[in-house]
Amino acid sequence: MSTLQLLWFVLIGVLFSGFFFLEGFDFGVGMAVQTLAHNDGEKDQVVETIGPVWDGNEVWLLTAGGAMFASFPYWYASLFSGFYLILFIILVGLIIRGVSFEFRHRMPEGKRKKMWNWTLAIGSFIVPFFFGVLFISLVQGMPMDANGNITATFTDYINPFSVVGGVALTLLCYLHGLNYITLKTEGPIRERARNYASLLYWVLYVGLVVFAVLLYFNTDFFDNHFVVTLLLVALIVVLTVIANVGVFKKKEMLAFLASGLTLVTLVALLFSGLFPRVMISSIPGNDLLIENASSTPYTLNIMTWITVTILPFVLVYTGWSYFVFRKRIKNIAITEGY
Repeated sequence: MSTLQLLWFVLIGVLFSGFFFLEGFDFGVGMAVQTLAHNDGEKDQVVETIGPVWDGNEVWLLTAGGAMFASFPYWYASLFSGFYLILFIILVGLIIRGVSFEFRHRMPEGKRKKMWNWTLAIGSFIVPFFFGVLFISLVQGMPMDANGNITATFTDYINPFSVVGGVALTLLCYLHGLNYITLKTEGPIRERARNYASLLYWVLYVGLVVFAVLLYFNTDFFDNHFVVTLLLVALIVVLTVIANVGVFKKKEMLAFLASGLTLVTLVALLFSGLFPRVMISSIPGNDLLIENASSTPYTLNIMTWITVTILPFVLVYTGWSYFVFRKRIKNIAITEGY
């Protein structure tokens, strides 16, 4: 395995980490539109917290997919063909979620706007849930032949571990979104988001225990990378506790950063468990390795120089956009009962 092959495996992990850190709270905010907000004014207030940034956050996913296609074409081919239906559902979720922002903004108050509020919430649930199913199925191992072709059944994709993974990722994104809402809003919605998060963190603790047990029995992570896996699992727990403490003590930035880093650590756990593979086969001897799945050294070298040139500008622009839209969002609607 060359240095460039290892570098691009890590970079793809970094891109997915950035996607879940940034887009994770977008998904949480989308779900909160129907589960947290009580009236149209609050729904608009919640949506406005991500209005200027949600589409930019999705670019991280496009970049991760493009980087995988260019740097590891055999990984891309096996993953996108073997998980075609799950990725199709994720794409549908992204589409209905994306158009919901525009349509709900242009619809008058009434049933049509309510429909697009539901579409936004459902799309925001579908994407993290099925990403969780995909990643867990990936690390469990799929029936893949020596050519990278996957011939799987329904239970290879949907099983207790993959469902737990989907629920866990969805809950992590929802909590990340609640922490973002407390950071970006004023009024009753802010306190309600904090109260919801305080309760849901106790549900998450139970979920993390179940996830860790299933990870031990259903993957080879502890057999191949015992120390790293144990440290990353422990770090996920520690970050969850820190986020919970941040919510309890009303340290909103601490809670937000900790919940985001929890998602980053989860991606690191999955990628460290995959290493040195990119696809795990349940058929012995058919794993797809980093060194066998990558592009030529020339391609990786050109991609590295392009990335080094462009990435600083992307990071500066992303940071600047969040700085410009850093103020809290108020509920300007006139409501009664507060």
